[in-house]
Amino acid sequence: MTTKKNLGIGTLAAVIAGALAFQVSAMPANMQVVGKANPPIGHYEFCQTYQGECAGGQTDSGPMLLTEQLWKTILDVNYTVNSSITPLTDLEIYGVEERWAYPRSVGDCEDFALLKRKMLIDRGLDPADLLMTVVLQPNGEGHAVLTVRTDHGDFILDNMRNKVLLWSETEYTYLKRQSSSHPARWVKLQDGRASYVGSVSQ
Repeated sequence: MTTKKNLGIGTLAAVIAGALAFQVSAMPANMQVVGKANPPIGHYEFCQTYQGECAGGQTDSGPMLLTEQLWKTILDVNYTVNSSITPLTDLEIYGVEERWAYPRSVGDCEDFALLKRKMLIDRGLDPADLLMTVVLQPNGEGHAVLTVRTDHGDFILDNMRNKVLLWSETEYTYLKRQSSSHPARWVKLQDGRASYVGSVSQ
């Protein structure tokens, strides 16, 4: 038991040290919000189906305190969803280009992120810190991930990897994400590593 506990503390310490290193550097540990953005059409339609999850405002009390137990929960949910859902495109599943839904056995990238968000909320995490996020991959294709806001930076839960990284450690260009104050609204992000601020209409 002691070995496992020490390993957990050591892992969290390494993560915090890495996050603090990014805070000291020019790259902020938390993403920069630069204005309002239109929600992806898939999320808008998702909110029409699951109105209770998108209705009304929510209190944003700032990024959550990252503890050893919370870090273990984040890692567990990311791995559990990644290992239990088979990735397929919406076209393969539903015959349409875009549909956001909770997956049962198969799902697209946004479906993975939606399920992770729901599971983390069910485990007591604040919805204001669990934000659906749209990014561009290096090949120019769109992708969706879940951002987890913490006092040590914004961490990314991605169906393409089990390792949870700071947003600035990933290869993506960040475009927009859910607002921390209203689950149906979205905000534009400024990716300091890119020479432009991107936005997609979907």
